[in-house]
Amino acid sequence: MKAIIIEDEAASRLTLRNYLREYCPQVELIAEADNIKTGAEIINKHQPQLVFLDIEMPFGNAFDLLDQYETIPFETIFVTAFSNYAIQAINLSSCSYLLKPVDIDELVEAVKKVEYTIAQHSTFKTANILLENLSIENKQLKKIVLPTMEGFDVIQLKDIIHCQANDNLTDFYLNNGKKKTVCKTLKFFEEALSNFDFLRVHKSHLININFVESYQKGKVGDIKLSNGITVPLSIKKKDSFIKKFSL
Repeated sequence: MKAIIIEDEAASRLTLRNYLREYCPQVELIAEADNIKTGAEIINKHQPQLVFLDIEMPFGNAFDLLDQYETIPFETIFVTAFSNYAIQAINLSSCSYLLKPVDIDELVEAVKKVEYTIAQHSTFKTANILLENLSIENKQLKKIVLPTMEGFDVIQLKDIIHCQANDNLTDFYLNNGKKKTVCKTLKFFEEALSNFDFLRVHKSHLININFVESYQKGKVGDIKLSNGITVPLSIKKKDSFIKKFSL
């Protein structure tokens, strides 16, 4: 699998280069760049299958580079020193990312994920969803990529009524009446959707507050959603739930 590194810090490039050589021998590192401008040039020259891409660099950021492509022709693993707004957007799109300092196990797992995608001959690039989300101002029109047992689904946030924990999986209940079982934990989605209209109301439930129809007080309150499902409101989450409705 041919890959390049686009990273402005020489020490970070060296670390990643050594880790790839030692722990990911299936990755053939063919070129490196220390800024977006040079990075675009070596991508066009070498046509890599995988790009390790730092988010903040000279001459623009990672998204400026990706935005040059109508359809992104390579897989991307983002590398960043900060857990910031970009990470939430990356999580929604199901792209892979590594926080500095790079953890070896996380690197190996991210590379395996890319290998699987390439082996499936998928023409779908999660980075395209990432760029689309970054360009949309209306939060509910943003999309999320849901990895399922069979592959993945791309869903608009406005179509998700609520999510329910199912051991280490999560069940998504959609506005069209369908249910999707997703290969990630509820905690992951609580964090990924924290800046949108979603609220964890119970250890097993994350709801889209736009679908709340009624609330019944009690020791453990009951929240009725538009699909007819009633979910419990834990005592610890009551204040944050009430605050959402300015009551």
